[in-house]
Amino acid sequence: MQPGLPPHMGRRMVPPGMMPTAPPRREPQVPWWQRDGVISRVLAVAGVAVTLIGVVMLLVLAAQAGFFGPVPRVVSGAVFSAALVGAGVRVFDKAGGRVGGIALAATGVAGAYLDVVAVTAVYHWLHPVLGLAVALAVAAGGVGLAMRWNSQPLAVLVVLGAALLAPFVTADLVLLGFLIVLQLACIPVQFGRDWPFLHVVRTVPAALATLVGVLIALVESFDSTRELWLLEASIAIAVVGLAGTVLVVRGRAGDITATLAFAISTTPLLAVVALFDRHTAAVIAAAHAVVLLSVAATALTPKLRALAKIPGHTAVAAAVAGSFTLLEACVGVTSAQTLPLATLLVALGFLGVAGQLRSGAAACLGLAFALIGGLAFAAMATPEKLASQDLAEQYLSLSTTLAAVIGLAVVAVAVWTVRRLTGTPKGGAEESMLWIAASGAALYLVTAAIVAVGVATGAADGFVVGHSIATIVWMVAATAALLYGLRNLARSAAIAKVALGSGLLVTTAALAKLFLFDLATLDGLIRVAAFLVVGILLLLTGTRYARAFAEAEAPGTASPDGNETP
Repeated sequence: MQPGLPPHMGRRMVPPGMMPTAPPRREPQVPWWQRDGVISRVLAVAGVAVTLIGVVMLLVLAAQAGFFGPVPRVVSGAVFSAALVGAGVRVFDKAGGRVGGIALAATGVAGAYLDVVAVTAVYHWLHPVLGLAVALAVAAGGVGLAMRWNSQPLAVLVVLGAALLAPFVTADLVLLGFLIVLQLACIPVQFGRDWPFLHVVRTVPAALATLVGVLIALVESFDSTRELWLLEASIAIAVVGLAGTVLVVRGRAGDITATLAFAISTTPLLAVVALFDRHTAAVIAAAHAVVLLSVAATALTPKLRALAKIPGHTAVAAAVAGSFTLLEACVGVTSAQTLPLATLLVALGFLGVAGQLRSGAAACLGLAFALIGGLAFAAMATPEKLASQDLAEQYLSLSTTLAAVIGLAVVAVAVWTVRRLTGTPKGGAEESMLWIAASGAALYLVTAAIVAVGVATGAADGFVVGHSIATIVWMVAATAALLYGLRNLARSAAIAKVALGSGLLVTTAALAKLFLFDLATLDGLIRVAAFLVVGILLLLTGTRYARAFAEAEAPGTASPDGNETP
C-alpha cells in the first residue's frame, strides 16, 4: 500500500464480474466396493444361491440318502421358506434393510416353489394339474410382493432361482410345466412395471429346457407321448410369449425387450416340428406361420396399426419368425421338384407387398425367399442338365417350366420393388446393374422353361427344338430391347442407354449360344431355322440402329446423348 493513500486505494480494484472464484471442491474418491452397497448386494445374491441349494439338498439329496422321511422334509422346507419370507418382510421395513429384505423374501418364495415341485414331481402327492396351480399361486405371490416393493431384483431372483434349481429337483417332462408357470405368472407384472430383465428370465428357462428336450428326443428313441408333451409345451410357450408381448407393447411401444422375449418364445415351436413326419410337421408349421404373419400384417396399413397398436419392431420379429415357419411348411409339403415353385410363390407375395407398401422388411424377406427359390431352381435345372439331352429328359418336367414362369414374375416384381424402395435414378449405374442382373436371371429362366417344355412333349427331338426356340427367344428379346432404346434416343437418353446396353448384352449372349452350343448340338432344319431367324433379326436391328443414329446426327435433331445438335 502506497503511503498517504486511504487503505482501500492501495489495493488493486477488481471489476465485479471478474471476482476470482474458488477452485471446485473435489469429492473424495469412494472405493468401488463401497459404492451403492456393492458388497451387500453381492453377499445377498450369494446367500440366496447357497440357501436355495440347501433347500434342494433337503428335498432331494436327503431323500436319496434316506435322511428323515418325506413328510418332515417337505414340511421343514415349507416352514423354512415361510420363515424366510416373514423375516424378509420385517427386515425390509427397517432402515437399510431393503437389500436384505429382498434377498430373504426371494429365497423364501423360490424355496416354496421348489417345495411344490418336489411334492408334485418327486413324491407325487399332488396331481400335476393341482401342483401347477399351487406353483402358479406361489409365483404370483412372489411377483406380487415384488410389485408392492417396486423391486425388479426380487422378481428376477424369485424366477431365476426357481428356474435354475427346479431341474435338480426333477428332470421329468412336468418340469416344463413348472417353467411355463413361471413365464405365465410374470405377465401381469409387466403391465405396471417396465422391468426388462424380467422379460428375459421368465422366457429363457422354459424355451431352453424345451429345446434341450427336443434335442434329446431327436437323439434317443421315445414313444409318441413324449413328442406330444414337447409339442404341447412348445405351443404353450409360444402362446404365453405372444400374448404377454402383445399385451405389453400395446401399452409401451418402445419395449424392445418384450419383443426379444417374444422371439425367444417362438424357437421351441420352430424346432419341435423335427420330431414329426413331414406332413404333420408341415401342418404345425403352417398354423404357426398363419398366426405369426397375421401379427406382422397389422403393421401393413395405418388403419391396422392404429387398431392393433402393435409397434413395428414386434411386427418385424413376427414376420421373421413367421417366414421361418413358412419355409418349414414349404419344405414339408414339397419335393425337390416343387420346392422352387413354393418358395418363389412366397417370394412373389412378399415382394409384391413390399413394393406396394414400401416395406423394407417385407422386401428383405422376399429377396431371401427369392434367393432360396433361385438356389433350389438352379439345383433342379443345372446348366449340365440343360446342356445334356439325357439329363434333361430325366430331371426336367412341366414343374420346371411352371417354376421358371413364377421366377420370371419374381424377377420383374423384384426390379419394380427395388426401384420403388431405393429411388434408383433412371439411367444411372445402379439401374444398369439392376437390369443386367435381372436380364441374366431372366435368360436362364426362359431357357430352362422352353427346354423343359420341349422335353415334356416326349418328342424325340423335343430337346433340340427347345434349345432352338430358346435361342430365337433370346434374340427376339434383344431386338425388342434395342428397338425400344433406339425409339427413346430423342426422348430420354438415360432410358435409351439402359435399353441399348441390355439389348447388346443379350445379343452377345444369343450369338455365343448359337455358335458355341447350338452349332454343335442342333442338326438339320432346326439348326438352319435358328441361324436364319437370328440372322434376320440381326439385319433388322443393324439397319434400324444405323438409321436411328443417322437421324440423331442430322442438324436440328437430338444426338444420342440427348443434346440437340445445331
